[in-house]
Amino acid sequence: MPADGKSRCLALVSDAFGGRGGIAQYNRDLLTAFVVSGWMPSICVLPRQAPDPAFPPEGIRQAAPRGRVGYAVAALVSGLTKPVDVVFCGHIHLAPLGALIARARGAKLVVQTHGIEVWSRPTRARRAAMEKSDLILCVSRHTRRTVLDQAAVTPESVLVLSNTVGDAFTPGDDTAIRRSLGLHDKQVLLTVGRLDSRERYKGQDRVIAAMPNLIAQGHDLIYLIVGGGDDRSRLQDLAREAGLADRVRFLGQLKPEHLVEVYRAADLFVMASTGEGFGISFLEAMACGTPALGLAAGGARDALADGALGTIVEDGDLCESIGRLLRSPKPDRQALAADVRARFGRQLFEDSVKAVLGRLRNAPDALRPDLDAAIGFSR
Repeated sequence: MPADGKSRCLALVSDAFGGRGGIAQYNRDLLTAFVVSGWMPSICVLPRQAPDPAFPPEGIRQAAPRGRVGYAVAALVSGLTKPVDVVFCGHIHLAPLGALIARARGAKLVVQTHGIEVWSRPTRARRAAMEKSDLILCVSRHTRRTVLDQAAVTPESVLVLSNTVGDAFTPGDDTAIRRSLGLHDKQVLLTVGRLDSRERYKGQDRVIAAMPNLIAQGHDLIYLIVGGGDDRSRLQDLAREAGLADRVRFLGQLKPEHLVEVYRAADLFVMASTGEGFGISFLEAMACGTPALGLAAGGARDALADGALGTIVEDGDLCESIGRLLRSPKPDRQALAADVRARFGRQLFEDSVKAVLGRLRNAPDALRPDLDAAIGFSR
């Protein structure tokens, strides 16, 4: 790292600015916090994809997305011909390429891990890249434990840096959105997540399976499913076969402002996922004042704060737990939103990123003990 601590970063990511989903959002939040820290004022981002318009903040320049071969060429050209002090790999698949550049330039290597991509044993090349990295960031304790089992790395170099929640997600009046969706006096369940046939762990099918029993118990339910992907037709067939075609509604991919409104309209956010690395949508829902329920699997425990913010249940207890929460008094939405921001707010995230960069600069004396705990130095 330069003597003044002002580092130039090359970020190799699947997607970031102009991307969709939790990984893209995490990359946007993290890279923006790098710049805000003042220690990394110049970042060049190379994305594999960017389906939406990209508007990175000052200090970040994002190149156009490329195919696999073109991407590798662009990364090598940028990494080997321009100044770089830190190589950030936003996905384990890009870590071997990042490790090659970091070694050639004598740069620091930071590898980001999320969930299922490292829960199975990585390839030899990816594992070697992890073992050569200076820091490995994990979005949850579950992912961190898995990384420590999968690769020969020191615990001190593997840190938990959880997601943060955007300022747009706040409680608000849901009257207009409920009217526009024809929800009236219905009880509304909501899941937000990809409908990808390769990733059927999100659990929309589990919620659909639970609905007939819940309706038989007297719950007048509507289930809203937000997200796009090729698994939609299968889920529609499941709803139709269960006699729920008029109760399960697929809203597709929503713009951020519309997503906030739908979060507010729900009585309960349910993501019965068995494969969440963290689950940013848990935070978004609760920041809008909507109670959330998830399974005791993967990184969902971190997003739900071990039950302090949301409800954690075993798979077999899903139906009973949904019914119990729907019968319970509605929580204080403002209080729930405040509790979420106290634990996952932007300022704490930015402070935690500064602590991560302090470790990268070999300046642990700059850290506070509370931030040590927040980002997993002592876990």
